[in-house]
Amino acid sequence: MIAFVNGIIDDIAIDNVVVDVGGIGYNVKISASTAGRLPGIGERVKLYTYTSVREDAFWLYGFLSRADLEIFKKLITVNGIGPKGALAILSVMDADSLRFAILSGDTKAISQAPGIGKRTAERLILDLKDKMQYDDDMINREIASTTSGNAFADTPEKQEAVAALISLGYGQTESLQAVNAIEGIESLDSGAILKAALKKMF
Repeated sequence: MIAFVNGIIDDIAIDNVVVDVGGIGYNVKISASTAGRLPGIGERVKLYTYTSVREDAFWLYGFLSRADLEIFKKLITVNGIGPKGALAILSVMDADSLRFAILSGDTKAISQAPGIGKRTAERLILDLKDKMQYDDDMINREIASTTSGNAFADTPEKQEAVAALISLGYGQTESLQAVNAIEGIESLDSGAILKAALKKMF
């Protein structure tokens, strides 16, 4: 119904922003991550919006990019995850990290969101993994950007280091990202990779 709002920020809260568009103040629900990236009060902002209409409520959900809006729309198709749950997930993970977590099956990273348990995270991954692979044209570029062109542990040394990190309690997504961010990794054995990755974790 409303594709976007473009106006002046009148007020900001952790989960809501009021945007003055031609003298009319629109309440727009946002994630904590979006709230932290907004310009200040009195500044202009453009938010891409999703409109939720119920018998007793009319809500706008706003995002700073179309990519964030699209992944929100995918999230709310999952049984048990409504708009509130989707915003909770996007408050602790950005869109790129969430896509990576879904493709790598990282339930631990997703279940860090308030109100999202392991079973819900598993259902989310099951429902959206194929959609991320086949419906989202940007996914391959975003994963490559996130992991320096290497989304998965493709050598025995990397695999051993990632497995060791996971056994220490780290999530698969953060373990892969830490390993793939190491410079000169080709010349390191698994023990050296593990040490370097742990340094990045801290």
